[in-house]
Amino acid sequence: MRPFESCPDCADVEIPPVNRRQFVKTIGATALAASSVTLPGTAFAKETGSANGNPVPESLAKKLYGMLSPSQRQKICFPWDFTDKRGLLRMHVANNWQITEEKVASDFFTKDQQELIEALYFGLYTPDWKDRIKKQLADDAGGYGQAQSIALFGTPESGKFEFVMTGRHLTIRCDGHAAEHVAFGGPIFYGHAAKGFNEKPDHPGNVFWPQALKANALFQVLDGKQRKEALIEQAPEESEVQFRDRASIAGLPAAELSKDQRAHLKSVLEALIEPYRTSSRDQVIRCLDAQGGLDACRIAFFQSGDLGNDKVWDIWRLEGPSFVWHFRGSPHVHVWVNVADDPSVKITTSG
Repeated sequence: MRPFESCPDCADVEIPPVNRRQFVKTIGATALAASSVTLPGTAFAKETGSANGNPVPESLAKKLYGMLSPSQRQKICFPWDFTDKRGLLRMHVANNWQITEEKVASDFFTKDQQELIEALYFGLYTPDWKDRIKKQLADDAGGYGQAQSIALFGTPESGKFEFVMTGRHLTIRCDGHAAEHVAFGGPIFYGHAAKGFNEKPDHPGNVFWPQALKANALFQVLDGKQRKEALIEQAPEESEVQFRDRASIAGLPAAELSKDQRAHLKSVLEALIEPYRTSSRDQVIRCLDAQGGLDACRIAFFQSGDLGNDKVWDIWRLEGPSFVWHFRGSPHVHVWVNVADDPSVKITTSG
């Protein structure tokens, strides 16, 4: 694997050089204070015009479509319901894939198109996360644009229109709520191998590992009976994030948590959705609420893949009737996300 230098701008997300079991306990001691943060509201605006004076990603996607030549459209534009061997292509997700052949930084796109795509992509995240996202791209793919490809589905005039970007440790979408019932426009993927394919137990420099520390701090405040129900020996295949019936969902029911523990679980959810723009966070909460909220979910930790055998669980999952957030931290971080307001939504995966 090609080595890349760490980003000094992201030093604030480095894992402190202490025993990570001790670090998890430290987080657990302060988690209840952090859990008082309010989740985003459920009413989200349609993505048109501008936000804070900047064009929203949806308007940039429409502008990009208008800038494409006929030959470009032939290679990266598809009908809304286009299918191939992967199934419905706009609803496919994988841990390392290219949705089309042409890379963003290649001469397939003009400079103006490349600048527009970059603004669109980073507009899908909160500004506070831009440096961390840039670090992940540098570590995993040689930087933004170097190994990412895009596709456009439908047309702006039809009302069914979606932008998708893929690459190593990346699937992200922009749809302006055209894709019914789903958050993020469909399943997404993120990950990071900060110091190589096989990370150390503390995952130094991994921008997403603090999410796992937050979840493990919740495990620390569970009682013995709760831990027994939450801890499962073998993790499922990471790409198994299709929705399941309630009886098939494993782990500790959130409804059985105490008030303080529920507040802590809420703070875990906040950490998971934190990187994304406000409207995407609102979509997640709206979809979650439609199926009973966090109380309808279960939290599970898996003994398999425990790096360092230190009982800081590298693999864990928060799952509900139409909500799956699967975090795999062994040998490096992979995170699969599938969120909708209706469990009948179908996706395809590979990984």
